[in-house]
Amino acid sequence: MGKCVTCGNDYDESFEVTTASGEHHVFDSIECAVAVIAPVCVNCGIRILGHGVQNEEHVFCCAHCAHAVGVTGVSDRVTSGS
Repeated sequence: MGKCVTCGNDYDESFEVTTASGEHHVFDSIECAVAVIAPVCVNCGIRILGHGVQNEEHVFCCAHCAHAVGVTGVSDRVTSGS
């Protein structure tokens, strides 16, 4: 059993997540994990659950948000040009 770091629930089916930076967290649900470890869009502030869009410094939920703060050269979709 592990106690969730987000809500404090002591749950028999909790799980542990180790981030790329080596931090260890115990959660009782995906919702609690998202609240702690999902990145936040620099422009709109939502939690990013997919790949998002990145430049050298920041992560955005989509190209629209990246463009809103002046990032160029990113798109949400690659077209074939046909």
